[in-house]
Amino acid sequence: MARSRRPGERPGMTACLYRDPDVPIGARVTDLLARMTLPEKAGLLFHTMMKAVGDGLYEPGPDGDDVPHDVLSTSRLVTASHITHFNAAPRIAPRAYAAWQNRLQDLAAGTRLGIPVTLSSDPVHGFTDNPATSMASTTFSRWPEPLGLAAVGDVRLVTEFAEVVRRELRAAGIRMSLGPQADLATEPRWSRLPGTFGADAATASRMVGAYVRGLQGDRLGPDSVACMTKHFPGAGPQRRGEDAHFPYGREQVYPGGNLEYHLRPFRAAFDAGTAAVMPYYAIPVGLGVEEIGFGFHREVITGWLRERFGFGGVVCSDWGLVTDVRVEGMRWPARCWGAEHLSRRERVRRILDAGVDQLGGESCPELVVDLVSSGEISMARIDASARRILRLKFALGLFENPYVDPDEAERVVGAAAAAGVRAQQRAVTVLKNGPLPLRRGARIHLDGVDPRVAAGYGPVVPSLDEAEVAVVRMGAPYERRDTGIDYEAGFHQGSLSLPPQRVAELVARFARVPTVLVVHLDRAAVLPEVIGASAAALGEFGVTDEALFGVLFGDARAQGRLPMELPSSMAAVEESREDVPGDSRSPLFRAGHPAS
Repeated sequence: MARSRRPGERPGMTACLYRDPDVPIGARVTDLLARMTLPEKAGLLFHTMMKAVGDGLYEPGPDGDDVPHDVLSTSRLVTASHITHFNAAPRIAPRAYAAWQNRLQDLAAGTRLGIPVTLSSDPVHGFTDNPATSMASTTFSRWPEPLGLAAVGDVRLVTEFAEVVRRELRAAGIRMSLGPQADLATEPRWSRLPGTFGADAATASRMVGAYVRGLQGDRLGPDSVACMTKHFPGAGPQRRGEDAHFPYGREQVYPGGNLEYHLRPFRAAFDAGTAAVMPYYAIPVGLGVEEIGFGFHREVITGWLRERFGFGGVVCSDWGLVTDVRVEGMRWPARCWGAEHLSRRERVRRILDAGVDQLGGESCPELVVDLVSSGEISMARIDASARRILRLKFALGLFENPYVDPDEAERVVGAAAAAGVRAQQRAVTVLKNGPLPLRRGARIHLDGVDPRVAAGYGPVVPSLDEAEVAVVRMGAPYERRDTGIDYEAGFHQGSLSLPPQRVAELVARFARVPTVLVVHLDRAAVLPEVIGASAAALGEFGVTDEALFGVLFGDARAQGRLPMELPSSMAAVEESREDVPGDSRSPLFRAGHPAS
C-alpha cells in the first residue's frame, strides 16, 4: 500500500502551519517560505536530471573528466543542493520505478523541512526515441504521436489519451508531464513535428486544451499530473527547419509575419489552466525584439507571457542553458544562444531577470545564492519564484502523501495497451488506396516488417518474383548530421527527399509487384515518384507491425487525414515560409487529405 506521511514530521517536533492540510495553500506557502534559508530557496529554482535505479538510489563516483555530469549523486542533489524537482525517465519496470520513487521521497522527508520531490518526465507513450526529447517505452501503453492524434482529429480521443497518460504517470509517481507541445507543424523539415498537434492552429488549440484538462482535471489536485506546456511562444518556425538544440538551428523566423498564429495554442493551454510553461532555446529573428534565446528574454517571458497573457504559473527554462555537461556518455553543450559570451553566473542572472522561475537541467543553486548575497538579485525576486513553485507542490497534494503503491504501478502502467493500438490504427492515413484491403492468403514479400507478424495473414516469400504483393515500411527521409554533438543523431533534419539512386531503386522494385508503401511521417516526406509507383501508400504516426497489418487486411479502419501537407519537391519546401501552414507550391497532398 502507498504510505502517507507529512514530510518533515518527526517525533517531538512542534506542529507547523505548512504541514496542516486544513490550512489554505496560500497560508501554507507563506509559512514554509518564512522558514526556508536562502540555499533552500535556491534549490527550489532547479529542475534537473535524476536517474531511477532498481536498487537503492543513484550514487555515481567522481566525474572522471573535466566535463561535469548532469545526472549527479542523489544525496548530493537532495540533501546538499536542496533540489526537489527532477526529470527522471522511467527506464526501469513500473514496480521498480515506484519503489525507487518512494525511496527518493524518504530521503527528501528526512531533510530539515521535508519538502517532497516532484518528478517529471518527457513523453513516454509514443514511438519517438530521442534522448533529448522523448522515450519509446516498452512498459507504458503505446499511442500514436500527437501528430497522429491530430490526423484522427477527434478531441475525445485526445482526452482519452490524456487520461491514460495521467493514470499511468501518476501510478508510477511522476507528477509532471514535460508537455504538451503547443508548437505548430508549419515548417515541414523540423525534427520535432511528431510532438505537435499539426499545422492548423484551431485544431492544435482544441487538442492542447483537451490534453491539459485530461492530465490536470478542472483544477490541480492529488490525482493530477501537472502540465508544462512548451515551447513558448511556439517553436515551429525554425529557420530551414533546423532544431534549436544545435548552433545551426538557433534562429526562429517569421517571414510570413505569423507570430500571432503560433500563439493561439498557448492561449488554449492558459485557458485550460496549464501549471507551467517552457520557452525554447531559439533566438527570435525579425520580430523587432532583442535577439537572444527565449529563456533569457525578458520581453518575451515577463512582457508577453506574464503581462500580456497573465500567466501566473511556473516558468521553467528548457534544459541546459547554463552548463556544458555529459549525460550517460553523451556531451551536451549549453544551449545559450545569444548569451555564449556570458559566464555561467551571468547566464543565471539573465534567466532570473527574464522572469524564469526554474532552470531546467541545471544543478547550480550556489550561483543563485551568490547572486543574492552580492545584491545583484533581490530576495523578493527569489521568493516570487519559490512561492509559485511551492504552491504547485501543495496543490498536487505532495505534502500530504508523496508515496505511491508499487503494486498499483504494476497494474496500471500499460493497462490501456488495447486502446493505444486502436488509436494507432485510427491515425493511419491513406494517401493512395489501390488494392486495399489486401487479400488474406496472398503471398507477401516484406521490407521493414517482422515476418512473424505477416505470416498470420499469408505466406511470406523471400523473392519479389514469388510475391503477389509487397509491403515496404520506411521512415521519412532525413540527413544524418555529425558535428560532434553526441545526441544529434536522434534528430531527423535536413532534406525531405531520398537520394536519386534510392528513388530509382524503389520505383524499379515497385514495378515488379504491386507494392503497399507505408511511411512513418515524423517529417513531411517528399516522395512523389515513389508514391506514384506504389500500388497503395499509407502514412503512419507510430504504429506497430501488428496494428498496421490489421489495417492492411481490413480488420481495422484507417481514419487519419494529413495534419500537415506533403510537399511535391524540396525546391517548393525551400521557397516556403517557415511560419505559414500549407505554404509550399503545388503540394503532392494538402493537409486534410484524403478529403471526406
